[in-house]
Amino acid sequence: MSQLAYRRVLLKLSGEALMGDEDYGIDPKVIERLAREVIEAQHAGAEIALVVGGGNIFRGAGLAAGGMDRVTGDHMGMLATVINALAMQDALEKLGGKARVMSAIKINDVCEDYIRRRAIRHLEKGRLVVFAAGTGNPFFTTDSGAALRAIEIGADLLLKATKVDGVYDRDPKKHGDASRFDRLTYDQVIARDLQVMDTAAFALCRDADLPLRIFDMAQPGTLLRILRGEDVGTLVKGRDAGR
Repeated sequence: MSQLAYRRVLLKLSGEALMGDEDYGIDPKVIERLAREVIEAQHAGAEIALVVGGGNIFRGAGLAAGGMDRVTGDHMGMLATVINALAMQDALEKLGGKARVMSAIKINDVCEDYIRRRAIRHLEKGRLVVFAAGTGNPFFTTDSGAALRAIEIGADLLLKATKVDGVYDRDPKKHGDASRFDRLTYDQVIARDLQVMDTAAFALCRDADLPLRIFDMAQPGTLLRILRGEDVGTLVKGRDAGR
């Protein structure tokens, strides 16, 4: 434990991260690799919780734009995150980990209800906890759900895995001269409208003084490097540049 800079973290994975090169669903090889990284980090001494999005299966906001009732669409999106959480639980357990899925909506036949004290107890007992169904409320993204759960469990750091190696001043896939930030404050992120997470999630982290690191998990070993204190990706924390 002494070699780790962070004791307890929450890792947010997008649903798209599970697809690999597929157009839809879950690539078994990708989810196994992600699970292996998590198990490796846990064996190093960290307590790890996860939130997985549902974009590889369903996006409620997308159908709402096409005319579906937004609340119905968001409920369907929550169920997609439960599917991904169960898949992640299975991948973790196949590698010898002990994992629990906890859902913000009641679905007792397949996983536990989310109870904050129970989630913390799972972590203390060496279990990996996968939070599903976001906040349990429509109009909130899984990014907001990840920020909320990280604060509730007393995480030292919120990690968001993306397809790029940090936060840029503009889309690096469209602009070859885009510049990456090593560090930002939450106020700077919100003022610049750097849309790596939604504004509600950033505001939650800012108000709780929870640091956030945004990084590319496609590089093997990156998660463990971050937990050991290496400066990987972009760190967001504080309210002003002098903090």
